[in-house]
Amino acid sequence: MKNIVPIQEIKQLGENLREEGQKIVLVGGCFDILHFGHFRFLEEAKKQGDILVVLLESDNRIQKLKGNKRPVHTISQRAHMLTSLRFVDYVVLLPDTITDQEYEKVTKEIQPAIIATTKRSDSLPYIEKQAKQVGASLYIGKQVENLSTSRIVDLLGKEI
Repeated sequence: MKNIVPIQEIKQLGENLREEGQKIVLVGGCFDILHFGHFRFLEEAKKQGDILVVLLESDNRIQKLKGNKRPVHTISQRAHMLTSLRFVDYVVLLPDTITDQEYEKVTKEIQPAIIATTKRSDSLPYIEKQAKQVGASLYIGKQVENLSTSRIVDLLGKEI
């Protein structure tokens, strides 16, 4: 599918976009069950620059972070859904095992002008550090209250 990029091609993607004068916004996440909060966050992140690049967590990593019943959708399905959104330009597929140093390398290779996250992100201090390392601005998007994939999964589990 177009605009789904393997991690090995991220450096070239970043170089190409910067040569074109594009202001890159970088976002990372699971995006397992897309909901209104995701749409709002991604749309607002895109407004901060020209190109929105999403780093998409692997199925195995989501399972480790969220539990055995997750992800609901495979990485291929999630990437396809994300690239179908008009405000997502590229999705980068992250490997099953990725260290903090590898995340830093990816961020340095893409060299975003802006890194976007949310206030309640567990990784906020780490994302702030990454933004400083690459000279990127930090955009902290608002979250829609009481709306998360984990909450939706919990509610559905009680209803089924």
